[in-house]
Amino acid sequence: MANNNKRIAAVTGAASGIGRALALELANRGFDLALADVDEKGLEETECLAFQHGVDIRTSVLDVTQRQAMFDWAGKVVTELGSVDLLVNNAGVAQSGTVDGNDFGDYEWVMAANFWGVVNGSKAFLPHMREVGRGHIVNVASIFGVCAQPGMSAYNASKFAVRGFTESLRQELDMLDCGVSATCVIPGGIKTQIAHSARLSPSLAELHSGPIDDAQMRDDFLDRIARTSPEKAARIIANGVERNARRVLIGADAKFLDMLQRLLPSSYQRLTIAATKLGIEKVRKAQQSAS
Repeated sequence: MANNNKRIAAVTGAASGIGRALALELANRGFDLALADVDEKGLEETECLAFQHGVDIRTSVLDVTQRQAMFDWAGKVVTELGSVDLLVNNAGVAQSGTVDGNDFGDYEWVMAANFWGVVNGSKAFLPHMREVGRGHIVNVASIFGVCAQPGMSAYNASKFAVRGFTESLRQELDMLDCGVSATCVIPGGIKTQIAHSARLSPSLAELHSGPIDDAQMRDDFLDRIARTSPEKAARIIANGVERNARRVLIGADAKFLDMLQRLLPSSYQRLTIAATKLGIEKVRKAQQSAS
C-alpha cells in the first residue's frame, strides 16, 4: 500500500549513469523509488545501493519503447506506492552515422527510445498526476538537442524533439494551473557509458576521411568531452526540480554551447565543423602513436 507520508519518484534508465546517480540522490532526499531499465543486472545493483538509504524501492525490467508496458508500469507504481510526485524520463540510446549512410532502422531505433520513450512515460503518468493535482515530469534531452553535430543526425533529431515536446508540455501545464509541472534537462558531456554502448555506422569513415578505431573514438569522447560526473548531474537536476526550473543546463560545456547557439544561431555550425575536424585529427594521431 502507498505510504502517503513520502514522496514517490519514478526513474527510467536507472541501471547506470545519470539514472542510477539520480535514483541515489533522490533516495538520499527521502523519495521512495520506482526504477525501470532493460538492464536487469544493473537495475539490481542500483536497487542495492539505494536500499542503503532506507527507502521503499520497486524495480521493473522495462523497455520504454513498449507503450502498453509503460502504461502498465505507471498503473502498477501508483497502485503499489501511491501517486508519483516525480517522473524522470531518462532512458536513451546513441547512434552516429551520416544521413546518407544511416538506414531508416537507425533513425527508428533512436527515436523509439529517446523520443517515444519520453512521450510514452509522460502520457502514462500525467493523468495520475493531474488526478491528484501534483507532480513533476523531467525529460532528459541533451546539448545536442540545442546544437547539432555532424554525424549525429539521428541523435540530434531525437533530442531536439525531446526539448520541443517538453517545452510545449510545460507551457500547457502552466496554462492549466493543474499542480503539475515539467522540466527539460540539457546535459553536456557526462561521464557515463553511453559512448561505449552507442552504435557507430561505418559511414562515419567518409566524414573522417578514412577508418578510425571505434574504441579509440569512444575513449576520446569520454576523455575530451565528458567532464561532469553523473553524481554532480543528479544533484543539479534535483535542485532544478526543487526550484521548478523550465530548463536545467548541466556542465560548463552545455552552458557555453547554449550561449554560442544563441549568439551565433547559424555560424556556430562552422565552428562545430572546425572543432570536429580537430577532434578527428587528435584521434588519428593517438592511433598512430599507439601503432
